[in-house]
Amino acid sequence: MSMPAKEDLVLVGGAGGFIGGHLVRFLLEQGHSNVRAVDVKEKDEWYQVHPESENLVLDLREKDACVRAADGAALVYNLAADMGGMGFIENHKALCMLSVLINTHLLMAARDAGVARYFYASSACVYAAEKQVDPENPGLVEEDAYPAMPEDGYGWEKLFSERMCRHFREDFGVETRVARFHNVYGPDGTWDGGREKAPAAICRKVIEAELGGKRVIEIWGDGEQTRSFMYIDDCTEGAYRIMNSEILEPINLGSSEMVTINQLVDVVEEIAGIELERKYQLDAPKGVRGRNSENSLIREYLDWEPSTPLRDGMERTYRWIYQQMTR
Repeated sequence: MSMPAKEDLVLVGGAGGFIGGHLVRFLLEQGHSNVRAVDVKEKDEWYQVHPESENLVLDLREKDACVRAADGAALVYNLAADMGGMGFIENHKALCMLSVLINTHLLMAARDAGVARYFYASSACVYAAEKQVDPENPGLVEEDAYPAMPEDGYGWEKLFSERMCRHFREDFGVETRVARFHNVYGPDGTWDGGREKAPAAICRKVIEAELGGKRVIEIWGDGEQTRSFMYIDDCTEGAYRIMNSEILEPINLGSSEMVTINQLVDVVEEIAGIELERKYQLDAPKGVRGRNSENSLIREYLDWEPSTPLRDGMERTYRWIYQQMTR
């Protein structure tokens, strides 16, 4: 099937969030002149509001809201979810699972509206826990999601919604695309309040130590758990490439540059030009022991993968959070 024209309507669900706001901007920069941005938050709480897009406040957990949002749309990007960092998803499992209403109702609305393509933002949290016990994780390949034992709550919702996308494609002909995001970070996102992820949280803690004169940082766990972190510009470009591809199965979208949390702190300390005493909170939420994105499949399909070096992306993120905390 050929892709719709750039003047055709593109819906972005979750556009008031971190990734959604960047995706709307990316679509506008790519020449899409008819973008509908939708979020449950009031507009003064959106991370980015773009005057060139149609900006609507709708609760996409409600079926009627999804029908309104998808009306006339040729493409749908579903990034809407109730989520946050490890501290949030470990303590709000039911809230995370209620996001299943968003994908369910939006898929139904997309089917009924005759949408040409539908993108679902899944997560590396779908991967089986037993594949993530070694901090020297060689990289999670797509088939590692089964046999299923994902992150409780949030990961189960994502895995179920992946399956729903597949069956809407097979049973109803909705052209679905699914990407498993790995730890996205960057400016114009959450950095405090409990929903922030590790890169933003560590930037904030280092800046607090820098501004407050206390040369101490608290780290969740022992700091030796490993992750890879994908810069936001790689995420939006990757989502766009996958939407425009013929990739039918869920695919990793993440950096393969794996670091320990201690190494992530090293990077931020170096950017800030300070060294802090580390206090480890061994009883804090810390997630799986080791997680990295294995990118053979995306390279094979797209001859591309996320490539922003962690040091470069963290410098931009640190500078932005510093501005927010000092203005």
